[in-house]
Amino acid sequence: MEPETKRTDQATGMQRRHLLAGAAAAAGIFGLSVAKAASASEVPALPPNSLFAGDAEAYWKRIRDEQFLLPDWRSFLNNGSLGIVSKPVLKKVTDYLSVAAALQMPEAYPRWGYETLDAEREEMGAFLGCKKDELAFVHNATEALSTFANGIDLKAGDEVVMTDQEHTSGKSGWRMREARYGITVREVELPLPPKNAGQLADLMVSSIGPRTKVLFFSGITSPTGLILPIRQICDAARAKGVITVVDGAHMHGQIPVKISDLGCDFFAGSPHKWLFAPAGCGILYAREDMQDRCWPLCVTGGWDDKKLKANRYMRLGTNNRATIEGMLAGLHFARDIGHERIYARMHQLARMFYQRAARLPYIEMLTPDDDRMFGSLIAIRFKKDSKEAMEEISRKKIWTSGNGNGQMRLSAHIHTRPRDIHEFFDIIESKMGKA
Repeated sequence: MEPETKRTDQATGMQRRHLLAGAAAAAGIFGLSVAKAASASEVPALPPNSLFAGDAEAYWKRIRDEQFLLPDWRSFLNNGSLGIVSKPVLKKVTDYLSVAAALQMPEAYPRWGYETLDAEREEMGAFLGCKKDELAFVHNATEALSTFANGIDLKAGDEVVMTDQEHTSGKSGWRMREARYGITVREVELPLPPKNAGQLADLMVSSIGPRTKVLFFSGITSPTGLILPIRQICDAARAKGVITVVDGAHMHGQIPVKISDLGCDFFAGSPHKWLFAPAGCGILYAREDMQDRCWPLCVTGGWDDKKLKANRYMRLGTNNRATIEGMLAGLHFARDIGHERIYARMHQLARMFYQRAARLPYIEMLTPDDDRMFGSLIAIRFKKDSKEAMEEISRKKIWTSGNGNGQMRLSAHIHTRPRDIHEFFDIIESKMGKA
């Protein structure tokens, strides 16, 4: 072997060893073995439909084991906060980053921020139920909601009405505008649990006053998972000349819904929750005939070109295009399994949550026992001290979401196992009693 060749081979070997060592270190940080971490790039085919028909539980077990990187010891009951990307999504993101790093992109530059992404918006819009020109890709629902709160023309004294169940990220934009510009924000208290959807619609519509300009509410509330009657509320608000803004962060991917059926003026979504998308993906919808009523928040060249329509809201400067590729991969992953199959499975698991919780006398159900009013999120409140049980749940590495005052939200996705739900309640009962 020639000396130069030998030195090159030695250098290549050292680089390979450094890469493997780095992979091992990264895997250790995230609690994965090197083999498990490497398997992220290996995406097996989905289980056959014949398995689902013959043994649905075996089908869902294979989905978790083969399509996600979740370790066996992890019980994840908090999908409502941040969803888990599947292997196909992760592969799409990393593949795109690798190609971009090698400058092998079909585009002039490996970046996102100025492209119109017409084909991508067309595909996502078909699923969401809106036109391409009404859809913008942003970073998350918070960014979309901040755009609405800061961009809709309001003056001092104008009123925004919202529910008392809004996420902090949804209400804060309006509260900041109240503090800075003198608008008024008023919250409507929702009963927990409500009697029915009609009660919720009556409360929201009757809250509209003479100074109300905007009605802001969640399609599915974040703390309780309650599904509101959006169309009924929006139609009544429009009849009164009131703009409607819907926080839909929990909607697409959890329940079947089309934005065009909702009748709202503006809508924000988070595909990283229920559509398997990577973090950093958000949806902004602005009805075409309402876009003149909302200014863009983050701007670059073209912000005032109204021919761009909703694209004006996504001209944010250079960004990570790989997340968009991952978002579409998440949509394809859900489509290949079957949206209706996914909806049914998640609601089945939520029913397991509900049934185990409802039989315990020291748990108050905040979610109504009506399948039309919740998807895969339920909320409970402990009537007595649950500290010991929560400590044991934490030791067992079960992730949930609570507010520290006895209220807890439980949420599942297709990677959730029935055994995760039963283990959670077995601990509750062992520490707090069965009756």
